[in-house]
Amino acid sequence: MVLVPAWEALGGDPALPSLVHATGDTGLGSVLAVGELALGAVGAQRLAADELRGSSVPVELDARHVGLAFRSERFLRLDGHPAGGGFAPLSRFTPTVDGWVRLHANYAHHRRALQDALGPDPLAAAADMTGAEVEEAVVAAGGVAAVVRTEAHWAASDPGAAVRALPLLTLARVGDGPSRVPRLDGLRVLDLTRVIAGPVGTRTLASYGADVLRLDSPRLPEDPAALLDTGPGKRHARLDLAAADGRERFEDLLDGADVLVQGYRPGALDRFGLSSAALAERRPGLVVVTLSAWGTSGPWAGRRGFDSIVQAATGIADVTRDDDGTPGVLPAQALDHAAGHLVAAAVMRAVTETGAGGTWHADVSLAQLATWLLAAPRSASPTTPTTPDPDPYLVDLDSPSGTVTLVAPPGSPVWRHGPVPSGYDESAW
Repeated sequence: MVLVPAWEALGGDPALPSLVHATGDTGLGSVLAVGELALGAVGAQRLAADELRGSSVPVELDARHVGLAFRSERFLRLDGHPAGGGFAPLSRFTPTVDGWVRLHANYAHHRRALQDALGPDPLAAAADMTGAEVEEAVVAAGGVAAVVRTEAHWAASDPGAAVRALPLLTLARVGDGPSRVPRLDGLRVLDLTRVIAGPVGTRTLASYGADVLRLDSPRLPEDPAALLDTGPGKRHARLDLAAADGRERFEDLLDGADVLVQGYRPGALDRFGLSSAALAERRPGLVVVTLSAWGTSGPWAGRRGFDSIVQAATGIADVTRDDDGTPGVLPAQALDHAAGHLVAAAVMRAVTETGAGGTWHADVSLAQLATWLLAAPRSASPTTPTTPDPDPYLVDLDSPSGTVTLVAPPGSPVWRHGPVPSGYDESAW
């Protein structure tokens, strides 16, 4: 499992991973060690939570529950009706003259960038271009695309080498800070994340009783289905960091925060004074966790990316090809969900460490998890993904939108309230 190297990277007691045991099957069948990735990531956040709460009892993981949680969007219901978002029509693999490329267009601004780069029919245009030409054109236009590379192609590339040189994840003391009583209940978490990975991490913290306040820009609306799935237990406000009054309000929130989790591309928030160095200087004692697609260094550090795009670029889509040669996918958006649980683990380990003082910063990226997954032992006889009966693991929560049915958090308490719409709450503690 990824548990041991992840726990080691987080600076945890090396004896604790032996307390984690799993029963059953995640159902995340693949030639790659997807089940082990899922169980290890959830195991790490469970260990971190128990450590923070002063407990050292064995951790029993129900693998079926973990596997369902990693596919949570598939079981989302609103007033009894399916409510999961899925992929937009242009978010797909498409052939090029020399292979395949993966496009992403779930957000309107990415769809516009894709069409700005390739024209009104991007699929037809891509069919007459090389994969590299498609990737370069779309990225230059501010969109998201990746050539479906082999493992060897990715490993030999400059961005692949840069990611391979990074550890699985990092947690480090980056400055002095006052000691404080570590706690989970009421922990104030500013959530500047979107899509799946970061919101899964802060959703997990909310299940433990953290006061999670998610802030979204009014200029970047989120998919309502994504908010239903990853929003339980949180409050949700809109705040424009580019506006003077929004910036002032954010500083007030930051002054009262214990934790900041942000999922913007490395460097994207530096102009707002939110770099790791600036935060360590202004807010001693703050825990900061940064989530990215490609890591914090290398030629792709500032590039946009999503789970599906990282799978394509790193060789996962090639390794999991269908029998007809079509690029394949993991049985869940496992990089996203694993990263989310490791974000939660990093926050809780850092909060434990602040009991002795200090300012702490962690980095987690999807590509670093993909690197681990590709290097892990593979199944000699890969199994087909299966879906256990989800009913025993579902909970109904009241929300302003109606009754929301969700997969309960694996191993942590059920959220205190259901998800709220974007901008439902005031930007205040």
